[in-house]
Amino acid sequence: MQFFKIDGLIEDEKWVKDFEDRQAWKEKEANILIHSDNFNQRCKMKMYLFVGHASSVKITIGAICLDSLKLSERLTQFMKEIDVNVGELRVEETTGKNMCSLLQGAERKGYIESEEDILETFRINRVLGRYGRDISYGEKIIDGLKKEEVFSKVEQLFVRECFVPELERIYMGTERKSPVGHPVHYMIQADDSEMRIEMTKLLIEALYSAGRIKNKRVTYLSVDPLDGVPEKGGDDLYRCNEGGAIVVEYMAEDVIEDQFASFARDITERLCKTMKKYQNKVLTIFCFQRECYRQKEIFYENLGNTSLVELKEDLAYGKRAESYLTALAKDKQILTDSSLFELIDEEKGYLATELNEMFTEWFNRKLKTDYYPQYKEMTSVKKEVIKAAPKGTAFDELNEMIGITEAKKVIMQALDFFKAQKIFAEKGMKKERVAMHMVFTGNPGTAKTTVARLFARTMKENEILSNGHLIEVGRGDLVGKFVGWTAPTIQKKFREAKGGILFIDEAYSLVDDRDGSFGDEAINTIVQEMENHREDVVVIFAGYPDEMEQFLQKNPGLRSRIAFHVPFEDYDTEELCGIAKLIAKKKELLLSEDAVEKMSEIFEVAKKESDFGNGRYVRNVIEKAKMAQAGRLMKMDFETIKSRDVRTICAEDIEKPSGVKKKKSNPIGFGVA
Repeated sequence: MQFFKIDGLIEDEKWVKDFEDRQAWKEKEANILIHSDNFNQRCKMKMYLFVGHASSVKITIGAICLDSLKLSERLTQFMKEIDVNVGELRVEETTGKNMCSLLQGAERKGYIESEEDILETFRINRVLGRYGRDISYGEKIIDGLKKEEVFSKVEQLFVRECFVPELERIYMGTERKSPVGHPVHYMIQADDSEMRIEMTKLLIEALYSAGRIKNKRVTYLSVDPLDGVPEKGGDDLYRCNEGGAIVVEYMAEDVIEDQFASFARDITERLCKTMKKYQNKVLTIFCFQRECYRQKEIFYENLGNTSLVELKEDLAYGKRAESYLTALAKDKQILTDSSLFELIDEEKGYLATELNEMFTEWFNRKLKTDYYPQYKEMTSVKKEVIKAAPKGTAFDELNEMIGITEAKKVIMQALDFFKAQKIFAEKGMKKERVAMHMVFTGNPGTAKTTVARLFARTMKENEILSNGHLIEVGRGDLVGKFVGWTAPTIQKKFREAKGGILFIDEAYSLVDDRDGSFGDEAINTIVQEMENHREDVVVIFAGYPDEMEQFLQKNPGLRSRIAFHVPFEDYDTEELCGIAKLIAKKKELLLSEDAVEKMSEIFEVAKKESDFGNGRYVRNVIEKAKMAQAGRLMKMDFETIKSRDVRTICAEDIEKPSGVKKKKSNPIGFGVA
């Protein structure tokens, strides 16, 4: 289907005279409507012509064509039908959206009765109708380049090795006035979107000039598998582009086999089904990132006997890469030096985008050293980013916490890893999402849950996790009461934790004495879901050290999926005092020196208790001290109490423990005495 806009200058004195007479022109408009309808009925909707705009000087005609071969002949007949003489006509192909604007103008002037009726007759109202389109897309009219121009432009791109042989096949044989069908369709792969656009444009220019497609109008469809492609809208879009080309820009990166991959598969299957239905009437060009292997496999599975020509961006090695950099320097009218070519690794292949980024970095550095030395000491934005501390209040809170050295180290490693992938991408570091699953081991009160919450918030504030929330669960939240309940329950919890952290406290409680029990089912399901959600959920198992070791031994696949083992040691007396000061600070309290000294003595003794709660114990001491302080203040003369007195915890407010239950020592190994 093609859309044309035809402009002609009026050479008709009667037409001009009627236009200047208001009543005569109204009659003329009515006659245009009647005669246009009569003409189009005789055409049997193979072609629809209408007046879009008219004045005393110019007339604009719109044409919707299923077959444009007889357009010139039909135009002459249409002019006679509406009784107007014009000079030479300028005919140009236009987009569907421009055609709709012409139809809307014609409807307002009364040259046609209804734009929607016409679109519905051609069954394209779902993609062009003004009262709601079922699918979003873009359109462009190609330039109509000649063969020599296409080859010349291809030589300037990093696509020569794969592109030139296909161009030679396209131009082989005689040029056709109308395409017979499409022996092949195309799959273009390049990481840079601008490169994909340029490759697509040159391919379509070649196909048009060789008569393999008849439409100059090209439709661009962006497909996000999470949004989908409406079934009816997709079918109508292909019908609207018969005789032309549709470029499908597939927006997803390679996906893993989880529920999102399943959804993406459904969308791909639907798209391929529509493509195959119109494969001999519409040329399809699929565009992917360069190494989107899994998505390609899904497409190949669903395209049946369709033949696809793959066009990939070339890699430049050694001298070719140097020649490309030299050409970039020549364009900038700047001399190259050895520091530019030292950036090239002779064994590595480079994409054009990588070389462009490499050149830009070198060029900016050269500007500051050779041309504008007054800016030599100015650091680049990227260096500032490298030096910048992680963002957000959660990271500040984490750093403020006492102890937890290993936890801070692991979290900093995670933040540095993801920052490095962004910063060093141009130097060849591949962007990937590694599993961040962890085990937190430690006694009660060592801040395992608090750190997990702050870790989740830190990952969110630094754009590594999308939600940054923490879902805390235990055995009762994961293990079902009846057969078949456990797996769906766990899968639901993983969905709830998407974009955040699933914190499984006392994880070893999942392990039962009997193999094949609900606990075993729970662990097996967790292992599978950890793999399925390795990019969007971080699982943290928490509990006592010895029991956690037994838990990890229960399932060999579990240990291999855990990236970090983070020990939370018991706090020493100095750290406990530091925690007390931090808790007091957050409560806007002051601890007197004698209060800190007394607490130090208490903590030294309390550490020997069998059920010592570490940070929880400290919090309880502060809470009790606050209550004791209130009782002390109530016995004082109100007039003598100052603001500082209300905020200060004294030694007399601190309660000493009454007795000590000594810790039992465990034998060497994993048994608990």
